[in-house]
Formats: sequence, structure tokens, C-alpha cells
Amino acid sequence: MPAVRHPAVEGLFYPAAPLALRRQVEGFLREIEPAGDASQPPPKLLIAPHAGYVYSGPIAASAYALLGPPHTTAIRRVVLLGPAHRVWVSGLAAPQAEVFQTPLGEIPIDREMLDRIADLPQVIRSDRAHAQEHSLEVHLPFLQAALGDFALLPLVVGDAGAPAVAEVLERLWGGDETLIVISSDLSHYLPYAQAQAADLATVQRILQFDAGLTPHEACGSEAINGALLVARRHGLHPRLLDLRNSGDTAGSQDRVVGYGAIAFEA
Repeated sequence: MPAVRHPAVEGLFYPAAPLALRRQVEGFLREIEPAGDASQPPPKLLIAPHAGYVYSGPIAASAYALLGPPHTTAIRRVVLLGPAHRVWVSGLAAPQAEVFQTPLGEIPIDREMLDRIADLPQVIRSDRAHAQEHSLEVHLPFLQAALGDFALLPLVVGDAGAPAVAEVLERLWGGDETLIVISSDLSHYLPYAQAQAADLATVQRILQFDAGLTPHEACGSEAINGALLVARRHGLHPRLLDLRNSGDTAGSQDRVVGYGAIAFEA
């Protein structure tokens, strides 16, 4: 039997019951107005948040809504990068597990993609880094709802500079069949108005390909910085889809967490 990475935050960040989870995710996606030209290729790279769905689900949906028909069948591979919250990681950690499971089903790990980066010194193999990590897990039901079947390469990003991340992404870049997703929230626990200003400044830097973000500005800054280097090299164009915080969705405005969704397109 293949080694399976079981969900760690079902029932906490999102519903554990498959029907309730699918209804919630599809509900978020239905609320998004069409924001792209269906005749154009799908976005190559997405930045989307990773909090509990009641807080960041609507913002994440603005990114995943771009993956609907006709792109559903075009994208067959997803490279997913998110920051380490639970375990210190040197470099980028790929799983040893062969399957990632959610209440919506199993997703196979893309072995061919993993082989492409296996010789890089910044890439390690660690199920421990993935076992309790929510920054990747919360994206999987959205991807399952939007794409159906696909192969996954999840990478937990720890102490890795932008060039190291960029080297990995360059090897995994592929064509229209490969989607890259960067998981990141923005500011943490600032008062509402202060967070709005800080997050707007951070997003403006991302839109200008400023690869010098810090974890204070975006918890997924290491992955974002590397992705920006590669996106610029490939001539992608960023587009802001949504920018809000937990005070706009389901929380108090005293101390909020910021969420942004950005698409990078050819």
C-alpha cells in the first residue's frame, strides 16, 4: 500500500465531512464573478492564502475560480509551495508519502516532477515537515474542486533564499499543464486599518516583482520571493484578484490577519 499523508486540520480549518466540505468550497467558487478570458491559457502561478476557510476561503476562491472550464482538463500537475509552521526546515521539504488525502479523496504525488529536483542540495525528503502543516493542506480541497484529477508536488519551504526556491521552480516550470501555487497569508495581528495599509504596500511590491519580502510582511515570503524571480524571467504579468483581511470576513477588527490573491499570467 502507498504511504499516505492524512489530513491534519480537517474539522478545524475546513469541514471534515466530504459533502459539507464540497458544498462550502463550491459555494465560495460560485460567488466569484468571472475574472478572466476563457479563451486564454490558465494562470501559470497563483498566490493564495491558507487560513481557516471562514476567514480566507472567499479570497482563496478568487484565485481558484480562474481554473474552471476550459482549464480544468488542461492543468494536470500542481506544484504547491507553503511556509513551514510546525517543523524547522532547511531548504525545501518534499514528502516521502506517495499520496495526500483529503475528505474529497486522494491525490497522487508526482514522482516524475520529484525526480527533476531530487539532486538539488536545497531539497530534502521529510514526512515530518508535512505531517501537521496546514499551509499546503488547506489548498487541496480547492484544487480538487476546481481541477478534479491532477498530480501534486507539495513542498514545505523553510530556511531557503529566493535563488534556491527559484532554482527549484525553474526545473518544475513546465507548460500549460503545470500550475504553481504559492501559499501565503500577509500581515498578522495588526489593527484593521494598519493591516490594510501594510498589506496594500506588500501587494504593490509583489506586483512590481520586488523579491525582498520578509516573513513579517508575508508568512510565505521565502516562496513568494523565489517565485517572483522566475515569474519575471518568464515574462508573466501579475494581477491582483482580492485583498482583504479577517476583519472583513469572520473576525474582530482589533487584531487581523491579511489575505491576498494574485494571479500571474502569460
